[in-house]
Amino acid sequence: MGKVTGFMEFQRETFGRRPVTERVNDWFEVYQPLPEERVRTQGARCMDCGIPFCHTGCPLNNLIPDWNDLVYRNRWETAIRDLHATNNFPEFTSRICPAPCESACVLGINEPPVAIKTIERSVIDHAWAEGWIRPEPPSERSGKRVAVVGSGPAGMAAAQQLARMGHLVTVFEKADRIGGLLRYGIPDFKMEKHHIDRRMEQMAAEGVTFKTGCHAGVDLSVAELRKEFHAILLAGGAEQPRDLPIPGRLLKGIHFAMEFLPLNNKRNAGDEVPEEAWISAEGKHVVIIGGGDTGADCLGTSHRHKAASIRQFEIMPQPPEERDGSTPWPLWPLMLRTESSHEEGGERHWAILTTEFLGDDEGRVRGLKTVSVGPPPKFEPAAGSEQEFQADLVLLAMGFTGPVKSGLITDLGVALDGRGNVQSDDNYMTSIPGVFAAGDMRRGQSLVVWAIAEGRKAATGLHNWLRNA
Repeated sequence: MGKVTGFMEFQRETFGRRPVTERVNDWFEVYQPLPEERVRTQGARCMDCGIPFCHTGCPLNNLIPDWNDLVYRNRWETAIRDLHATNNFPEFTSRICPAPCESACVLGINEPPVAIKTIERSVIDHAWAEGWIRPEPPSERSGKRVAVVGSGPAGMAAAQQLARMGHLVTVFEKADRIGGLLRYGIPDFKMEKHHIDRRMEQMAAEGVTFKTGCHAGVDLSVAELRKEFHAILLAGGAEQPRDLPIPGRLLKGIHFAMEFLPLNNKRNAGDEVPEEAWISAEGKHVVIIGGGDTGADCLGTSHRHKAASIRQFEIMPQPPEERDGSTPWPLWPLMLRTESSHEEGGERHWAILTTEFLGDDEGRVRGLKTVSVGPPPKFEPAAGSEQEFQADLVLLAMGFTGPVKSGLITDLGVALDGRGNVQSDDNYMTSIPGVFAAGDMRRGQSLVVWAIAEGRKAATGLHNWLRNA
């Protein structure tokens, strides 16, 4: 514990956000770094609790009090070693993760919690700047070949762990670039993509082979995969979007979020996007259906497109401003969250259900009908609450229902659980020996921190199976 009275002397301080008028005109990350000395002060607020609940709040079981103390003591190089001991990619989690560790912080019982996420990002950014992050190839190779299908955070974490264990790892990605939703689902204003690129360079130097533009189960058959590799890890994510099958759904101008967001990242990366494929919010009245993180990503993207107006609909009632009594510490709190995109404008509508899309004579969406609803699980419509809203562009951001079944999953014949995800045992092996699963494909739509944790655990299970096979 760096400073015994630190939690009483210092107030919580986190990264600031760039002015709204500046950031809505570019695609750079919205956060501003916190000066090093002030980050060290934040490390001093950690109480080094006898039972550090932040460990259990974090799916990776990060050694949070350890590197908080090390930062306070100005021992940054040791701090990054402790951070990397449990987390392959802290530059991802410190930008994208909602920080369940902070919700479980003991100080958070009656004070603002320790700024764990801010400290984590400072540690990893400091380490990259100092050149402390280098390839860590194994001393010898096992000769075992492993195919990792999917290059999101679960696939990347598993691939890096397996390569460092000595296996010959090939990552297959159907898109043209590595990164999965990190690359094409997360807007650049939340995480710039050079963070992925330099990790790829590190992993390639450690022996990982990346094959993009190769759709496993389509371009490469299951039979070929089974013949060429000793083991397979399925880390393809939960890509099946939740639809809204109501009247007017087939009108032009209604798109899934994952049709809208990837095009922006492709264009920002310098790719040419054909005009007939481009989905623009410029000058349009936009309605985003879905109040979660993906909806907020659509909101921030639409602001940068210079939409005429933006509304975000959520079927759930508005959460309270402070932690709700139904989710006491150290649980993840039910409370209202304001993302950077919400600060930039737009209207949020709660407890609202879209019942019909309205079209014009050319078959394009021009508006939608809604009704106010009661609380879950019934969501009963309120009499006389019907409304109509103008909309030139509707973005469906209601989450995902699980992995796409056709192709790889169907051809492999792996068992599915009751929610339609790939079923596995405690070692992350599916019903087919030698075939493993991790991340959203196994657990359903979740957080990047869970994906990394699953990738690491699946790598351990796969490694142990290979040693005994």
